[in-house]
Amino acid sequence: MKTWRNASLALSAAAVLALTTACGQETGAQAPAGSVGAAAPAGAPAENGAGYGSGAGYGSGAGSGGQGAAAEPAGQLAVWDSKELGEVVTDSEGLTLYRFDKDTPNPPKSACEGDCAKTWPVVAAEGAKPPAGVDASLMGEVTRADGTRQLTIDGWPMYRYAKDAKPGDVKGQGVGGTWFAAAPDGKKAALSGGGDEGAAEDEGTGDEGAAEEQGGEGGGAPADPAGLSVRKDPKLGEIVVDGNGMTVYRFEKDSAWPMKTACTGACLEKWPVVAPVEKNDTEGVSLKGFVTFDRPDGIKQQTIDCWPLYTFAGDKKPGDTNGQGVGGTWYAVSPAGKMVGASK
Repeated sequence: MKTWRNASLALSAAAVLALTTACGQETGAQAPAGSVGAAAPAGAPAENGAGYGSGAGYGSGAGSGGQGAAAEPAGQLAVWDSKELGEVVTDSEGLTLYRFDKDTPNPPKSACEGDCAKTWPVVAAEGAKPPAGVDASLMGEVTRADGTRQLTIDGWPMYRYAKDAKPGDVKGQGVGGTWFAAAPDGKKAALSGGGDEGAAEDEGTGDEGAAEEQGGEGGGAPADPAGLSVRKDPKLGEIVVDGNGMTVYRFEKDSAWPMKTACTGACLEKWPVVAPVEKNDTEGVSLKGFVTFDRPDGIKQQTIDCWPLYTFAGDKKPGDTNGQGVGGTWYAVSPAGKMVGASK
């Protein structure tokens, strides 16, 4: 089994000192918080035709030699903290990854072929990157009978479910009593209530008695400091997400030089700060001005290019971008720290 290792990303001590000085942190009087505005949903990726099993060709019989749909890349993996299932691995689009009890991890081998692979599309190994904060040595690949290189986590082959149409869907959980969302360590995610809503469905064919959706809502808690990575959104392009896959934002009324925040008090209830993140817990994010902002209210906040970072309480699951354009002042963040879609 092949493995990937994260390349260590670090700045020299002198560079860090220079960046901290350039950010010009100030703890004096703050600019007014301004209008937070009302949420104006921009649409999750699946609503723009990116959902697997919704016009994406899965279950259409495509593929090589009757093996099922062609394997699709996963890109930058992320970890979603579901209320019902705990930590669940998702692909770069926020779609749940699954494992099959009839597969074997040692040696890695897939028992899902033909029609099964149409219902449970294979996740390609090529280009897959481990979630921030997760041991990269757990990731590997297995070569299937048709030559496809399939992603594995701790030896278990990874799949998507054709009936999951949008980020946060876990309709494949418990199907046939053999299919389960994958946890970051390759183990099975488990229902907190112990139920098995998909036991009546055949594990190979994906009959119409599919398991009911069990997607949880993430709420507006402060962002998990496990890491920052990049997700490709169908409307916004490459944007930064936190360790739970939630979209990261910037506030137009903040300042980077000197570093100041205009979001205080009640504003922080809608826009929780991104807690400090270790540089080696990032993937694809610029480390220019990647410093901790010691806010006047005592909260420590992560920055990119010296700009303070936030999440949005109105985003309920990975893939949501409901904070985009709110009040004409809040925007998703590019990997370089720029405001995506802002006029300036």
